[in-house]
Amino acid sequence: MTVASPAQGSAVRGASLLIILQIVSRAITFIANQLLLRFLTAQLLGVSTQLEVYYLSVLFFARESLRVAIQRQASTTTTAATPEKSADPAAKPSGSNESQSVVNVGHLALVLGVLAAVAFGGLYLHYVDPATASVAYLSSSLYIFGLAAIIELLSEPAFVILQHRLRFGPRAAAEAIATFLRCFVTFGAANWAWRSGREMGVLPFALGQLGYGTGLLAVYLWYGWRLAWSEGFSLLPKRVTKIENKATTSQPIVPEPYTLGYFYTPTLHLASSLTAQSVVKHILTQGDTFLVSILSSPQSQGVYALANNYGSLLARLLFQPVEESSRNYFSKLLSTRTEDAKEKSASDEPVKANVTQARADLQSLFKSYILLSILVVSLGPFGAPLLVQIIAGKAWAESGAGDVLAQYCLYIPLLAMNGISEAFVSSVATKSEVHRQSVWMGAFSVMFGVAGFVFMRLLNLGAVGLVYANAINMLCRILWSSRFISSYFDRHGAEFTWSGALPNASAVYVLGTAVLWQVLYQVAGVSVGGVSNHVYKDVVKVVGCALPYVALMAYLERRLLIDSVQSFRRSR
Repeated sequence: MTVASPAQGSAVRGASLLIILQIVSRAITFIANQLLLRFLTAQLLGVSTQLEVYYLSVLFFARESLRVAIQRQASTTTTAATPEKSADPAAKPSGSNESQSVVNVGHLALVLGVLAAVAFGGLYLHYVDPATASVAYLSSSLYIFGLAAIIELLSEPAFVILQHRLRFGPRAAAEAIATFLRCFVTFGAANWAWRSGREMGVLPFALGQLGYGTGLLAVYLWYGWRLAWSEGFSLLPKRVTKIENKATTSQPIVPEPYTLGYFYTPTLHLASSLTAQSVVKHILTQGDTFLVSILSSPQSQGVYALANNYGSLLARLLFQPVEESSRNYFSKLLSTRTEDAKEKSASDEPVKANVTQARADLQSLFKSYILLSILVVSLGPFGAPLLVQIIAGKAWAESGAGDVLAQYCLYIPLLAMNGISEAFVSSVATKSEVHRQSVWMGAFSVMFGVAGFVFMRLLNLGAVGLVYANAINMLCRILWSSRFISSYFDRHGAEFTWSGALPNASAVYVLGTAVLWQVLYQVAGVSVGGVSNHVYKDVVKVVGCALPYVALMAYLERRLLIDSVQSFRRSR
């Protein structure tokens, strides 16, 4: 029986904590959003989605590449190299210099955020369509969203140093408190406007986002200042001190490789090389919203926003925390392989063991994702539209949201597989490989736009066509990442067999899904994406058919489940 390493333990605990955090925060948000639906029209929901994309775009362009670069810095500075193996004492930051350099890089996000907020805000107001511009308090709401993004970026220095030290507790507390504030303020403002007969448009959403950013800032500053006080660095920008070369006393003081004396140069270089990839990634991530804004009305945008929020709930609750922790885990486990290692060393044998371990862990992740995806595909198209009808109301189901959500359930497996594969790529890819990926992602984005135009404008499929376009784009990205993964392990002497990532009883699951669909549709009479006249009765039918199938999967995959439980216990 293998013993979990510290990196594995931190990754598992971090993933577990983030999953719990996502469940709690999304549950609060979900309840608040269901209450808000009673005060909202599809048009207001569509416009609020546009403003949220503006807010996320500011944050993404300001901090995404910096965060990934800092994670990669962590992977190169926490390796267990001995002083004798470090030929250059100025090659890597250490001690308080390392912490201060991480904080200093975090401050760059604020500068980039201000520029992005002004640029994107101006572009949005200039090109907004007349129907959207007529929404009450649109300009004021946009300014408040921009201010909320700046306030959140003020917490970035504290966030990155806490993340650098694998302190997941402060993040859980910050996001839980901030989520509660956002829901409380948003619902309170919407309820007050409804009771007083005032038309506030999307202003409640803007005020709620401002509360969210303020909550994050307060909590992160509290934990960040405590950590800085105890370890002797500053949360403010501070020049990194020089270090002495202790190899010989005759050597003068040697400065570490810091740009302007503040920023660790390798981190800045990596962040700059990741910027192009980040731009493409954001366009692809939010491309569905961009495309639906151009090719459809605010009414259709609201319908798609509702279906997308429900459909991506599983991805946000489970997939995203696992991907974040996996990226940290693989970065640390394979750190010596991400550097430019041209010479063999005595540590080469442990590195091979790490590569083998990474292959086994990645195959287990893929297998778990595939099993979960089978359940989503088997039950989602029948069950998810019924839940929309119960939670959001029959009017939303009749608007087409249920049909879009049914199609979205078939897209979720691609979303899951792409997330974990790209998390691995970002953990180990070199600069040249990152640039190569960016070029391909750009090509995939063009394909996505063309497919969206064909499905939405020429075939007039509306939001359902957008789901199909997303599926094509995601499939292309999965194929590229799969080829990279196979090539990476082949280069390092550990062949990655994709058959090892498939469940043991794949043929049984394919047949079982086909049988389950026929039973639900032909025997039980449950429609796919339609409006049910006996919604609760149909829910009982779906659950009744699901239980035997889930029990069968649990029995066939009992070995995987037992190993997962034992691994979690060892990590604790």
